[in-house]
Amino acid sequence: MPMFQPMFDVSGGGHVLDLETAVKDGVLGGGGGGGIICGVAAVAVAEKLDLKKMINELDLSSDVPSVFICPISLEPMQDPVTLCTGQTYERSNILKWFSLGHFTCPTTMQELWDDSVTPNRTLYHLIYSWFSQRYLLMKKRSEDVQGRASELLETLKKVKGQARVQALKELQQVVSAHASVKKTVVEEGGIALISSLLGPFTSHAVGSEAIGILVHLNLDSDSKTKLMEPAKISLMVDMLNEGSIETKINCTRLIEMLMEQKDFRSEIVSSMSLLVGLLRLVKNKRYPNGISSGLSLLKMICSHKQVTNMVVTIGAVPQLVELLPDLNPDCLESALFILDVLSNLPEGRSALKDCPHTIPNVVRLLMRISESCTQYALSILWAVCKLAPEECASTAVEAGLAAKLLLVIQSGCNPVLKQRSAELLKLCSLNYTATIFISKCKLTRTIQ
Repeated sequence: MPMFQPMFDVSGGGHVLDLETAVKDGVLGGGGGGGIICGVAAVAVAEKLDLKKMINELDLSSDVPSVFICPISLEPMQDPVTLCTGQTYERSNILKWFSLGHFTCPTTMQELWDDSVTPNRTLYHLIYSWFSQRYLLMKKRSEDVQGRASELLETLKKVKGQARVQALKELQQVVSAHASVKKTVVEEGGIALISSLLGPFTSHAVGSEAIGILVHLNLDSDSKTKLMEPAKISLMVDMLNEGSIETKINCTRLIEMLMEQKDFRSEIVSSMSLLVGLLRLVKNKRYPNGISSGLSLLKMICSHKQVTNMVVTIGAVPQLVELLPDLNPDCLESALFILDVLSNLPEGRSALKDCPHTIPNVVRLLMRISESCTQYALSILWAVCKLAPEECASTAVEAGLAAKLLLVIQSGCNPVLKQRSAELLKLCSLNYTATIFISKCKLTRTIQ
């Protein structure tokens, strides 16, 4: 007996076809590898699934057939209805269109001679079957990778050397690619197992793969506490200085995760080797991700007052100042935050004053990126100009500071920033007569 195939009329024009034919003839925009399973068993299973849940859980990409997409929301339809013009929309979207007083077809802009909507059951079944097949395949793959993750955890308990490295490498690949595997690894004690591999005698090959896994997992308080053991932190610092760029980034991410722990102690990051490694990462312009990760951790470290003097000591101030013109907005905000924190220290203010590019680089950022950046920049400039008003205030005015301060005062930004700008403007004017200062403001404004 031949297997039953559901038959549908897609276009409303009497063209009857089954799901496989719809894919083959291009009605669904291509099957994306294998077509759609159309047997009774597949349809029966699909009917037990919730379409909305499938759409939400699937990682949708450009391979969704265009006929499944509502022209209004550009999202897959869950309740398709057809207008008298023959165009199909998601029911809730077209009803909202009508409720706004529109009595036209959104796609063709034709006036409607009939405002009723007709459920497009054919298209609904096609959408249902297409998503069910992919959803069930995703579930199957998820079960497969979870099983493989369990096997790899068991393997790690037994093997050493290169076999351990290979097992960790494969586990890192599945953990980073499949969210479901992360839960499996955590539930099966994977965090404790992988953490136990980190120690004073751990090779960098094992350490880099282990840390690459840990940064993808949700670490609980106990796990973080164990990872803060001196030997484990020492290994992370070594790999931050000597590992590949990917390893360095993962080390910064893991240390940042540990710093979120309530009982984190600042002495854990009070390491010259750690700070030097971070600064090297931040200075490497070939890897923007490394700059971002390094600045993010350095920003967090600078929230611990006990470490800030060390940050100044390693020469962070001039090196961050030199980086400012090349940073993206997010990195700029982090770098200015760090420099602002360091400007509160006598040594930090001196380092900022002694760096010839501090004033021009920071003045250039006023009113350019965000209000937060402007706030940090004003604070830095105030610290420097207050330290040496005659020398620095004149340099700042020549760099265009006066005109920028007038812009801040006239803008709609935070009143506190306006007040600080007014104070800094007054400080800058002390070295000039009123007439000359006004001309300086006009001149720099014209130049800008």
